[in-house]
Amino acid sequence: MTGAGGGRSPHPRATVGGNAADGNADAIAFVESPVQLLNVLEWARASATGDALTVVVLSPTDPMSRGQLRRMAELARDEGFTVRWQEARGGAGAPLRTLRELTPLLRKAGRIVIGDPFSRYVQLLLTLVSSKALTVVDDGTATLEFIGQIARGERLVRWHRRGSRGPRELALAPVTAAARRRLSPSDGRTVEVFTSMPVEEIPAGITVTANRFEWTRATFGPPRIAAGADMVGTSLVETGVVDADQYLDAVTALARTHGATRYFAHRREDVDKLHRLHTVTGLEIVRPDLPLEVIARRGPIGSTVLSFPSTVVHTLPLALAGTGVRVAVCDIAPEWLKETASPRAQGFLSGVTGTARDIHRLPRLPSPA
Repeated sequence: MTGAGGGRSPHPRATVGGNAADGNADAIAFVESPVQLLNVLEWARASATGDALTVVVLSPTDPMSRGQLRRMAELARDEGFTVRWQEARGGAGAPLRTLRELTPLLRKAGRIVIGDPFSRYVQLLLTLVSSKALTVVDDGTATLEFIGQIARGERLVRWHRRGSRGPRELALAPVTAAARRRLSPSDGRTVEVFTSMPVEEIPAGITVTANRFEWTRATFGPPRIAAGADMVGTSLVETGVVDADQYLDAVTALARTHGATRYFAHRREDVDKLHRLHTVTGLEIVRPDLPLEVIARRGPIGSTVLSFPSTVVHTLPLALAGTGVRVAVCDIAPEWLKETASPRAQGFLSGVTGTARDIHRLPRLPSPA
């Protein structure tokens, strides 16, 4: 497996906010993934408020995510923002210690920016927030589900989870309910959703701001376009939605049909699965050190990017606008789904593809004999 490195282009920096000392930030952003941090930078450029911004990284435990977050943190510091790395999951006492340390910051901030309203950690932090202005930035296609659930007054639950609730979910139900109230607009609280996703059902009182990846385009590229195709990986196997053998067959067929040579792995993909993909298909497995939108914009990138339904079918056309790169999407066939997959999975994934703009839809692959 290889990494995807490279330097930044000599474009001017797209700065908006100023430096902020700990405890004196006008806005605080809580991020748990590299994509969330990228979209916080996009929001800072698009909002152009001039407010100081402190980014708090609630560090995950998996090495791939941590590595990408450290690289994104460097970029955020380059833009003049304060980044606070919080080992929020470093042992049994970490959550309480994190809450204690972050409470003063929360009380002083005028705006809270979050990347994942479904995160139990973020939901717990939101219980400490009263009348703050809130902004939710994209953490992928889950943004569509979040907006719909707020509009319908439903409890917050990820689309790939099954309906039954275990003891842990029941114990955290009061926290989730309180977070949903905080994420709903009221007389004393505004809620903004900053997204690259097409939003059709906008709840009353919520402001939707379009994420056009202006910071990414201004900071990186334009990329060198290589011949052939690249493929984007997905974690649908790891989340229990798609059968591993069916996924391997689909990747093999797509690579053979379109002449793909590289496979950009999702940060949550299992190492053993990736090794199997390389062995069977011969694809070069690339473990990106930054979100794919940045990697693609820096280049080199194939003239065609192949993907299954995922966030990138919405974000890559924006990040690569004007380059001539074609984003092609292969839908998930019903027979690829595991028996244990959520009943909502097929409809949700079809909607991800159906609402995407500036993409090419590939014919559905035949099922293996």
